[in-house]
Amino acid sequence: MRQRWRLDGKTALITGASKGIGRACAEELAGLGADLLLVARDEIVLEQTRAEIASAYPDQRVLAMPADLADDEERLDVFDWISDLECGLDLLINNVGSNIRKDTLEVSAEDVRALFDINVLPAFHLCQLAHPHLARHAQSAIVNIGSVSGLSHVRTGAPYGMSKAAITQLTRNLACEWAADGIRVNAVAPWYIRTGRTTPRLAEQAYLDEVLDRTPMGRIGEPEEVAGAVAFLCLPASSYVTGEVIAVDGGFLRYGF
Repeated sequence: MRQRWRLDGKTALITGASKGIGRACAEELAGLGADLLLVARDEIVLEQTRAEIASAYPDQRVLAMPADLADDEERLDVFDWISDLECGLDLLINNVGSNIRKDTLEVSAEDVRALFDINVLPAFHLCQLAHPHLARHAQSAIVNIGSVSGLSHVRTGAPYGMSKAAITQLTRNLACEWAADGIRVNAVAPWYIRTGRTTPRLAEQAYLDEVLDRTPMGRIGEPEEVAGAVAFLCLPASSYVTGEVIAVDGGFLRYGF
């Protein structure tokens, strides 16, 4: 029974792992017994994160590789690295992403391409690259980090919402396609979470007040709260859950009047 709530012997690849939600996911999965493969762009911050998690969880293998996952070749390099390690792969957490905050009429075609190049194509390609590794195991899982903006209108801009809606549909399609391969595919959809990227916007008191007014729980979420949902979707305990998008939003999507 206990093993249903543990990840001992599993190896997880986490993208955007150096800070925020990605780092919280890494710490959560390590605490459940998983070995970690961490990827992020900033080599210095990534190594600091790797060292701190390795120190906190000395029984786990914690490795890291700097890479810009918006680059096709660097995505391939990550999986060459994984193959060379010969450590196997059981879990993939697609967390890397960004945003361009502009009104729709101010957004250029280049802006949209750039956003899809970081928010959609890496997740899609990494799922493809991970498939042969994940299909070797009886209980593998992919968890994509989406957003409530992919499910409802929020003030993050149309292209961002489009990109996160694509992640939702990627999740649902792969769940159906790859169930026969023993791979579960789910996603989480956070609302405002307290990270370095959201801090400047939430520092605007009037805007913060509006956010809290639309959030039934009346507070901003923490990265660890997203990580908890991600961890559940990785656990054997969720072995009959696939194709789901779990909102981690303090009730935002269910708010009525």
